[in-house]
Amino acid sequence: MTAGFTFAYMLNGGTPVIKDFYMKDTETLTRGDMVNIEVGEVDLAATNDTDLAGAVLGTVNPDDERDTSHNRTPGKWAGTDSTTRVRVIISPDAVYAITDANARNAGATLDIAGATGAMTLAASSSIDVVVVETKLQAADLTYVKIADSEHYLRAD
Repeated sequence: MTAGFTFAYMLNGGTPVIKDFYMKDTETLTRGDMVNIEVGEVDLAATNDTDLAGAVLGTVNPDDERDTSHNRTPGKWAGTDSTTRVRVIISPDAVYAITDANARNAGATLDIAGATGAMTLAASSSIDVVVVETKLQAADLTYVKIADSEHYLRAD
């Protein structure tokens, strides 16, 4: 299992909707990072963001996944503001698996935390995600979805 959020399934049993976005900032992103929408572009999500989109899957152009020496860096890239395009799962009912060393009850609310490539879950202060399956063993994966109130496609 890679670090961060890995798509697991759809609550509705369907297929996730994937959309391409430009990166808002010149920054590094990693496959599995949760991102949010700001002025129509995406950047690395942080707790208390209110327009979460979903997990980033990769770049639109695979050549963007190279370092400054042009070596391939699959799953990690240093993107450029308003230039690098990335693919993001945007389905509000997408469920993601994430490594988390705590037992969790379905319905528990949590926050996202961590830097690119090391995103994890934290105690809830702003309710970013909701646990969708009770997890009894700390070693098991935690299954979460973006809280309805935090997803950028929410019905206000």
